[in-house]
Amino acid sequence: MQLDLGRYRNNYEQRALVAMMGLGANLAEDAVYPATEVDAAGQALSGQNRYLLRFPPGGLPPVKAFWSITMYTDKHFLAANPLGRYALGDRDGLQSAPDGSLEIVIQHDDPGPERRSNWLPAPADGFSLAMRLYYPKGPVLDGKWHPPAVVRV
Repeated sequence: MQLDLGRYRNNYEQRALVAMMGLGANLAEDAVYPATEVDAAGQALSGQNRYLLRFPPGGLPPVKAFWSITMYTDKHFLAANPLGRYALGDRDGLQSAPDGSLEIVIQHDDPGPERRSNWLPAPADGFSLAMRLYYPKGPVLDGKWHPPAVVRV
């Protein structure tokens, strides 16, 4: 998670990198974008495997606006899938467990009707995930909150 985008001062290398990838960056107070291409074990994410992203009870992203997780191919395009679902977040009909935890199912194959509401379909091969935290609260900004690791199951 980069919390220093948008305020470059004399860091011209970072300013140039951000300009090359886009036309600017939000301040962390507006949005933070954690991303990963690896699982908890440091292995590249692949649609050949099944994964869970589990938020513990009380551990959802602390934001004042909204959060989401978007699926990208290894070429950084949205990953086509039978549901036409490219992201999941707090504005979707996610189903929490009785203890208040929330599991996002990340895999290529349909997990079945009981888990489909929390399924983020993956491509058959490599992929990456990007989380968007809009108007993050203090624990994100001071580095006390981190997204959970993507765990292969």
